[in-house]
Formats: sequence, structure tokens, C-alpha cells
Amino acid sequence: MGALDHVSDLFDCSRGSSKLKKRRQLQTVEVKVKMDCEGCERKVKKSVEGMKGVTQVDVERKANKLTVVGYVDPAKVVARVAHRTGKKAELWPYVPYDVVAHPYAPGVYDKKAPAGYVRNAEDPQVFHLARASSTEVRYTTAFSDENPAACSIM
Repeated sequence: MGALDHVSDLFDCSRGSSKLKKRRQLQTVEVKVKMDCEGCERKVKKSVEGMKGVTQVDVERKANKLTVVGYVDPAKVVARVAHRTGKKAELWPYVPYDVVAHPYAPGVYDKKAPAGYVRNAEDPQVFHLARASSTEVRYTTAFSDENPAACSIM
């Protein structure tokens, strides 16, 4: 770092004023909202279309899912949907089932989830379940009928 760089850093006015706001990052916010009809769908969509920073709004009525893309705060989106529509709104609690270690464990599997999705497994009651280690897998498959190199004693 040269002397000119050091001097320019000392007099740099572009960064670091507490009065300046940081610009929000573009993000996708997914919200779960119960929608029964086209009227509910339209009401939910209009509730967030006017928000500052929103660039795109998608509604999937069958999945009860609202997707908002823009420079927005997720908590503010949820609060606005709940306030404007009078419906219960929460951040999308589901993840694809192949991402979760134990998709059928109690607390993860949800009958109300859309097809191919389960609840997020960061629940402390479910999180203690772990995948089997390689030694456990080796011992359990040693006597398997599907394993051609299994023990011949059986």
C-alpha cells in the first residue's frame, strides 16, 4: 500500500458515516399465508405490491405461498401481509425433503406441507438425530441379502 493510497483512505468520504443508511440487499422472501379463493390471492398480492423496494410478487394459491423479491426486510413483509389481510402469516417453514437428514422424524414430517417439502429440521428436539456413521452402516449391511459380499455363514 503506497503513500497515496494511505492518504486517500484518510480523506475518503464515501464510507463510514453513521448518518448514511446501508442499502438492503436484493433477497427473496417466502411467506406462508392461507388462501382459499382468487379474492384472497388478489388481496395478499396487493398487500405487498405497494411496499417500497419490492420488485416482483408471485403467489401460489395451491401451496399457500407468497414469494416477494426485492430490497425488503423479511419481518416487515410478514407484518405487512398479516396487518393488511388479517390472515396469519409466517416465513415459509418448509424445505425440500432431500435436504433434511431425517425427513420422516416426528416434528419434521408435516401432512400439511406441499408435495416434496418437509418442515425445517433445525428444531432442537429433532436435531439430535444423526445419520449413521460409516462403521454402523458397514456392520448393518454385512449380513444383508442385497450385499453380494455378505457373510456366507448365513
